[in-house]
Amino acid sequence: MKPVKFLQGQKVYLRPFTAEDADIFYRSFYEPTGRYYTGTQEMFTDKQIADALDRFAAATNRVDLLICSQETNEPVGDISLNSMDSNNRSGSLRLAVFEPENYSKGYGTEALILMLDYGFGIRNLHRIELHVYSYNERAIHTYEKVGFKREGVMRDAWYYDHKWVDVIIMSILEDEFRAKYKRK
Repeated sequence: MKPVKFLQGQKVYLRPFTAEDADIFYRSFYEPTGRYYTGTQEMFTDKQIADALDRFAAATNRVDLLICSQETNEPVGDISLNSMDSNNRSGSLRLAVFEPENYSKGYGTEALILMLDYGFGIRNLHRIELHVYSYNERAIHTYEKVGFKREGVMRDAWYYDHKWVDVIIMSILEDEFRAKYKRK
């Protein structure tokens, strides 16, 4: 069966989750490098993950998609545009690449651009923000490359691996995105 490709780029496409994808998330939550970069503290059962995917699919203020390789059709990560507020035309973004062998291949960058284009161009958002841990320099570099601006720092806001970590708040506005990616 041909895969569903909701949003498409050169390297990746984004598709909705299916019930069969719960195992992908279950395994990704226990990959140590990914847990570190995403700051995952909790443990989840496979049933909890399946139930969460069902809740996400039913929600109207979020869009959760798998990032899949165009070449192999294999899931390499996930991205979420959530907490969408139509009154203030804002939302939050979350991104994870599942395995270290998929880091630094441009998958996250392309997925971000696809999701931002969707958020600003289809969902009519004005501002999209994200939070990133100060130790995640690779992600910070990617977000800045795409056009996110640092807005502030929440000092010692996250506790992970026996130490307090700063959380950096970043955002991008629709006109900033369009100036960089939608030149006509």
